[in-house]
Amino acid sequence: MRLVVISGRSGSGKTTALHVLEDIGYYCVDNLPVTLLRALMGELATRTEPKIETVAIGIDARNSVTQLEKLPNVLRELSADGVESQVIYLDAGNETLMKRFSETRRRHPISNDTNTLMEAIEREREMLNPVAGSASLIIDTSNLTLHELRDQIKVRVARSQEGMAILFQSFGFKNGIPSDSDLVFDVRCLPNPHWITALRNQTGLDAGVQEFLQGHPPVKEMVEDLITYLEKWLPRFAANNRSYMTIAVGCTGGQHRSVYITEQLTEHFKARISNVQARHRDL
Repeated sequence: MRLVVISGRSGSGKTTALHVLEDIGYYCVDNLPVTLLRALMGELATRTEPKIETVAIGIDARNSVTQLEKLPNVLRELSADGVESQVIYLDAGNETLMKRFSETRRRHPISNDTNTLMEAIEREREMLNPVAGSASLIIDTSNLTLHELRDQIKVRVARSQEGMAILFQSFGFKNGIPSDSDLVFDVRCLPNPHWITALRNQTGLDAGVQEFLQGHPPVKEMVEDLITYLEKWLPRFAANNRSYMTIAVGCTGGQHRSVYITEQLTEHFKARISNVQARHRDL
């Protein structure tokens, strides 16, 4: 059997992720006490009509801290039982979570009359540290729309059985490094199309920017060197049972150079790896 644990702070998109997995055939249970997880998997393993092979469980801060701290041991026990398990941890920045709760007017599950919403958000992060530490994949949903989150869950999580899922992500350093990055490459040393007036409002997806960058040998050298590095080391990550890799490529604004390099890497590795996606955070 295959088990996916969906966790993360309230407001990060856990319910959406569970709904996506349920829609594609996972047996889903939300807000399960950690100590009941092994018993549930044992019960589901005995079912034959219908036979259940993929399970998604929502675990969040409605568990006690003591329960949450037991999750890594429970997952090890399940592995010994023959259950392939992974933890997907969703999160977002504090300000984003504050805004989402304000817009929906929902009550935070661990807030009360003695703490503020921000204090509850910070407290929840501390409570979930043992879960985050067990995560195979961390997804920062701060800049994701609902549809983008659904697509990431479908493509990265549901298809991860086909092998390691790789996401190439462009970004701008001026907006911060993506918190869910596994590898970060800085391409700010390359010629910048921003200083060409006609190209300033274009992106690395546009022909004008592409032609500009293709006309500079260091850009080709950068792409070739990154491909050489990744071709050598990605198989070693995969051999170490890594199910996901997020490879971030950054330039100053996340509009030109990083977008172009990300597209080049994605095109190269899509021909070699079955589950490769590209995302441009700051476009």
